[in-house]
Amino acid sequence: MSRYTDAYAAVGRHTPPANAAVLDPLFDQIAAGRQLPPRAQQAVALGLTAHALNDRTADPALFDYYRWVLTHCFPAGQLNELTARLIGMAFTAANIFQTDLPQPLTLNPWQVPAMLDYPLAADRAVVIENNGVFALLHQDHPDWPLILQSGNDFNATYVQLIQRLEGRGMQYAYLGDIDSAGIRMADTFAGLLQRTSAAAVAALQTPADVTRWLTFYGRQDSRRTKPLTVRYPVFREEMTAIATFGKFVEQEQLMGEYEARIGRWLT
Repeated sequence: MSRYTDAYAAVGRHTPPANAAVLDPLFDQIAAGRQLPPRAQQAVALGLTAHALNDRTADPALFDYYRWVLTHCFPAGQLNELTARLIGMAFTAANIFQTDLPQPLTLNPWQVPAMLDYPLAADRAVVIENNGVFALLHQDHPDWPLILQSGNDFNATYVQLIQRLEGRGMQYAYLGDIDSAGIRMADTFAGLLQRTSAAAVAALQTPADVTRWLTFYGRQDSRRTKPLTVRYPVFREEMTAIATFGKFVEQEQLMGEYEARIGRWLT
């Protein structure tokens, strides 16, 4: 038991979940006023799935306990975490365009025409599926050229800029969740491009990488590993590996690997 579970149990009929103690280190960091990474990264660092602290359906009892402790055991404003809420109306990127404006930039549809031929600050960019991973990579490496995919949001303005940048010589590499939906998003992204092969898009997340990550970091989940139809052989191979293992890996689990390989790819 801890002071958090004691406080929770003292309120009426509340019974702490069996795995409540897993959150104690996080609560202690909050109490100490430490800045935390995005919430999905916090969850993975505790051995939970990335959505455990954002989505009640992942673990309802633990989620309710987490929310109760945040509300009742800490003063307002005590939680100090890097937000993953980016205004992703159209296109969010860091260090792609030559500008003195603070990064990252979010471009709305009214700004895009003026940016189609705007001077570029890079000729390579890493496309990141998840908001929190994008935010943390940008915080730790503020000069890296990054583009936020923001899940399955292939809106028309985003597509227009991605294709225009490629036409101007931009090279892309894609990083996303190693699950069925994540591989399908990578395949969809590759399908937007006219000059870049799918194998090049998968340069930082090859089939060999996927197999190794599933072996060492994979978690079982039949819902997230059902095979989906994809267009390109490199992603069919990765989809097959996910279905064969019956496991998935989330981006937040791979931050250490990402930092080393992104740095090499950009140089």
